[in-house]
Amino acid sequence: MDRGVKLETNRHYNIGIDFKSHRDHTSDSRAPVTQKMDLDEDISAIIDSAVIDTDISDYSDLLSDTDIIKGIDDDLDVFADIDVKAGEPEAEAEPESESEQNKTRMELYDWLQCIVSAIICGIFIFVFVGRTIGVDGSSMMKTLHNNDRVIMSNLFYTPKQDDIIVFQTSTDSFGGTPLVKRVIAVAGQTIDIDFQSGDVYVNGVVKYEPYINEPTHSRINFVGPITVPEGYVFVMGDNRNHSSDSRDARVGLVDTRYILGRVLLVAIPGADEESPRDWSRFGAAH
Repeated sequence: MDRGVKLETNRHYNIGIDFKSHRDHTSDSRAPVTQKMDLDEDISAIIDSAVIDTDISDYSDLLSDTDIIKGIDDDLDVFADIDVKAGEPEAEAEPESESEQNKTRMELYDWLQCIVSAIICGIFIFVFVGRTIGVDGSSMMKTLHNNDRVIMSNLFYTPKQDDIIVFQTSTDSFGGTPLVKRVIAVAGQTIDIDFQSGDVYVNGVVKYEPYINEPTHSRINFVGPITVPEGYVFVMGDNRNHSSDSRDARVGLVDTRYILGRVLLVAIPGADEESPRDWSRFGAAH
């Protein structure tokens, strides 16, 4: 009885060795998946034909052989999966659906529409409502300083007394550079100046001028009194003794057709080597 068990055990051991050799050969040569099917049939036939004439207690001697056969089967399954995956073509990316393409076009169209609308609104605002202009010089001290950036508007504008305006001169004395001055008198008003006291009279009344940097003592070319004709205004700078304005023959009375607009506010206070930028001056210009 013991000899029969040993023979049977040796037989299963040899079978395991043969299958292990066959497995190594198969993995090296990358045999097709069909070889696994043949091996499964051989294993089934061997197990069916095997006669184990022993007690249940002797199965422990055969456990290692069965594990060998099971390991062969598992290894073949792994190689089969690798071969199948290697042979499968990569999945092609699905083309974008027509609805998604239409959605993308609509989003691009909306963005383009917003950009064009913003550009048109900007042009309208800066041409008709307001635009920025720089102040060059100190003739409007203390209201406006050198290098200030101000916002100017000419929308439905009619000049009024005390407005700060930007205008072009009717002569080429200033090289076509716009000037910034304050309206002192409009059409129909009479202006006169007492250069001794520095007082300005409009229609015989001393004008209240809290915005000036100093009293008006510089005559330049002024000979008064002057009555402002229709379609013109009389202007002066707030820094009265350091300003080229309507007292100067190069400027004279300003034709309202040459007025570019009214200064609304100081957008960016100016700064230079002598004085730093003072943000407390940001706001309306009076």
